[in-house]
Amino acid sequence: MATGLLLTAAAASALLTAALPAHNPSSGFVDPPPDKIVIKVATVNGSGCPQGTTAVAVSEDNTAFTVTYSDYLAQAGGDSPPTAFRKNCQLSLIVHVPHGFTYAVASADYRGFASLQKGATGTQRASYYFQGSPNTEYRSHPYSGPYENNWQATDETDWAQLVWAPCGVQRNFNINTELRVNPGTARDKVSFMTMDSTDGDISTIYHLAWKECPGKKK
Repeated sequence: MATGLLLTAAAASALLTAALPAHNPSSGFVDPPPDKIVIKVATVNGSGCPQGTTAVAVSEDNTAFTVTYSDYLAQAGGDSPPTAFRKNCQLSLIVHVPHGFTYAVASADYRGFASLQKGATGTQRASYYFQGSPNTEYRSHPYSGPYENNWQATDETDWAQLVWAPCGVQRNFNINTELRVNPGTARDKVSFMTMDSTDGDISTIYHLAWKECPGKKK
């Protein structure tokens, strides 16, 4: 069995406190299954997520999971290291779902903090896909200085465009995120963008859509 961090819904109670809206059955959604999702981290790679700085938890109602980072920062300008302008994290998750169900990522919420000088810019970019799938979704969110505040970005996918995990087949779910900072005309001053917070953690939440697999026994 592959090694990794095993997390259940109980681990999410401290991270996810807001109730998520129920899915509308008439639109093709079903209630989240009563069994719990179990997510295991297969691999974590990237300059934005050094070993031991990333964790994953599942919400108690099976409609979301949270990725938490504690050392994800990109910076440029001033005395910043030349390679610090871009940070990324590639996260591969093994998702065990209740028998007879499949899931798709319906939306993703990203949060962090940015300090951009006048003339500087920052970009948050994300893509996600199932192992072996030709369908990869990309989303980018640009920010321009002067900017000194928390930031939040949401990527949403229409029901008809959702990419579902194959029924009855174990496929890893891959998340690629990136932060990039360009000092622009403010090269003498440091600008930065993080996906963390002053107390060490910030959450990226991925909301799940559920449906029954063909042939599931009632």
